[in-house]
Amino acid sequence: MSFPKGFLWGGATAANQYEGGYLSGGKGLAVADTLTGGDGIHNIPRKFIVEMPDGTKKEFGGRESLPVDAKAIVDPDTYYPSHVATDFYHHWKEDLALFAEMGFNVYRMSINWTRIFPNGDDTQPNEEGLQFYEDVFKECKRLGMEPLVTIYHFDCPLHLANEYDGWASRHTLDAFKVYVKTILTRYKGLVKYWLTINEINFTRSFKNSGIHDGYTNKAKTEQNYYHLFLGSAYAVKLAHEIDQENKVGLMIAHGASYPYSCNPEDVFAELNNAHDTKWFFGDVQVRGYYPAWKVKELEREGIVLKKEPGDDELLKEGTVDFYSFSYYSSQAIAAHPEELGVSEGNQTQGVKNPYLEASAWGWTIDPLGLRICLNQIYDRYQIPMMIVENGLGAIDKVEEDGSINDDYRIDYMRKHIQTMKDAIEIDGVDLMGYTPWGCIDLVSAGTGEMRKRYGFIYVDMDDDGNGDLSRKRKKSFYYMQKVYKSNGEDID
Repeated sequence: MSFPKGFLWGGATAANQYEGGYLSGGKGLAVADTLTGGDGIHNIPRKFIVEMPDGTKKEFGGRESLPVDAKAIVDPDTYYPSHVATDFYHHWKEDLALFAEMGFNVYRMSINWTRIFPNGDDTQPNEEGLQFYEDVFKECKRLGMEPLVTIYHFDCPLHLANEYDGWASRHTLDAFKVYVKTILTRYKGLVKYWLTINEINFTRSFKNSGIHDGYTNKAKTEQNYYHLFLGSAYAVKLAHEIDQENKVGLMIAHGASYPYSCNPEDVFAELNNAHDTKWFFGDVQVRGYYPAWKVKELEREGIVLKKEPGDDELLKEGTVDFYSFSYYSSQAIAAHPEELGVSEGNQTQGVKNPYLEASAWGWTIDPLGLRICLNQIYDRYQIPMMIVENGLGAIDKVEEDGSINDDYRIDYMRKHIQTMKDAIEIDGVDLMGYTPWGCIDLVSAGTGEMRKRYGFIYVDMDDDGNGDLSRKRKKSFYYMQKVYKSNGEDID
């Protein structure tokens, strides 16, 4: 058998892209609730509508820095895709039954912080929110699925973002600790697999961590990362103290990266890019300290992190049990990209790789890159790994007979699963699970679109919020069902 007995097969979602239930059940506002839709193919970005100190309203792109005195708002005349998304909040029993039918034995989902603490720093949690997730986790267990729960998945409470500058503030870290303790205690025995911070290497924006000028203020960005590392370490340490059965992983966006050529300048550029975008975040959470090159970088730039007694010890004590990551595509890195033209995909920049095809949204399709990543990660850290996001965003067509023949998605999945088999059989990597992204259609994080679909289950909802939210199995549903029920042996 290629895949070990007990291998975790499932799918992944995030509350702010899937859950909906905008203000239902006592939920408060998160930053994601103030983010509009966009158009990825035509390069129209998602936006924030903010209120300035003089009362005027302005728009800022989702990847822009916001002025420090700007406050994001929900504009009554604007459509916000996260408010309904694909409405797991009202369809969770139906959806979990479909996941079980497909053969899941694990389901990755996130808890929305503002469903537990509406403002993020409330003195008491919202019992209705706590009970909602308890009911979901119990149903998962009844259906034979282990919940794999992301504690923070880009849903900074709006109050903490607007009033405290999000994760740039120690106040947000302290509020997060209360939230973490609350959910780890409440769900002891129901959840044993946890992820701390989703794609921590993408947390330098208002969108993902609630900081206003993260793209322009490097000192603040580094302090933001530092607080996120401490939050992750605290969650790991406390999870182990509360229940020895708990297993906690990090979560990093980990695409493959290659030097554009054998020119030593390109090779060195790729090394620096990998340090900045991947290994820094893994090193701190797996090894428990800042790597030497990062310490030197901060010294050169005159950045002094604001620390408190016990921080260094916490980082060392709160190292993760496994390395989990998202993998969608790869990029080529050049020392002088301006001479070659930039190719953007999944919020990272590189140059066009002439050896690879790309999706309609410009993401390269590179199954072998996944095997390269698995080997690089395992060589570096020697701990178990889990692929917790992977998939193909595409426009799906519903035929007259109601069928959705997404053979392109099946081809993508087959090639990546074969790569996983090779990495286990030939390379000997320790891979413990696989949860493809958007197992059911949901709102794209990068573009806010519904037409960019990843799911094996179709949801009737469009980019403008029209649709009856009915669910329909795609052709890929039955393919993944075959793969899962054969423990990855039948992939043809």
